Amino acid sequence: MTITGVIFLGAHPDDETVMAGGTLAMLHEHGIPTHILCATDGRGGESGGVPGADTPEALAHIRKQELQCAVEALQVSSLTLLAYEDPVIGPGEELYEFAADETALTNQIIETIQAQGPNVVLSHGSSGEYGHPAHIQMHRAAMRAVRDHMPELLFYSVAALLPNSEDRLWNKNDPAHLALDITPWIEAKHAAMLCHRTQHALFKRRRQLTDVRDAIRLVETFRRQWPAENKERPEDEFSSLLLSVGGWRPEH
Repeated sequence: MTITGVIFLGAHPDDETVMAGGTLAMLHEHGIPTHILCATDGRGGESGGVPGADTPEALAHIRKQELQCAVEALQVSSLTLLAYEDPVIGPGEELYEFAADETALTNQIIETIQAQGPNVVLSHGSSGEYGHPAHIQMHRAAMRAVRDHMPELLFYSVAALLPNSEDRLWNKNDPAHLALDITPWIEAKHAAMLCHRTQHALFKRRRQLTDVRDAIRLVETFRRQWPAENKERPEDEFSSLLLSVGGWRPEH
């Protein structure tokens, strides 16, 4: 199998950068086309005090611009925006799925993959990282699209659990098969992080930081979700590429 392209299926603008920005930059450096599908418009998130982002509609417009900026910084080949409305965060910071028929969402994912031609899919983990329902929703749709309709593809989830490393993003039910130190591609990831201006306050507050650059996660991790064969030690073109550029197999 030759990697014809890699697509990241994200729930919100900035998910692509935070969880896989360094890997996307690495893939571009190696001549592999990269693609992003973003399901929601991000209007339900924080505005970060950015001027002009004072209504949900205005925030959605700005976050679209931010995502397009990040796509350029990471030199992603294509961007698909599904523009589902991102639900506003509820009382006590309760998070929600976005309103989408799961069959229709799965079909949109299938259509995008068929149009762009990647054969490696990256998306959220089964725990939704920190339990975000929209992330879990995207994981389900990605798995359904690949397993039930395109079983020849590879599907890896991101933010897989790395032993002996604390991070609120780790998917507790997804032990990592692969990990990659993205320091060689940190400048591209940093540039993409800077694009997401509305989220800077959030990036820094969650980890009690003063600089956005310090919020960059230097290790990106992956678990193969499909195919299920040889699942504890996957051997495929994606794993081979990550290992060839300095990635490693964590010991659990």
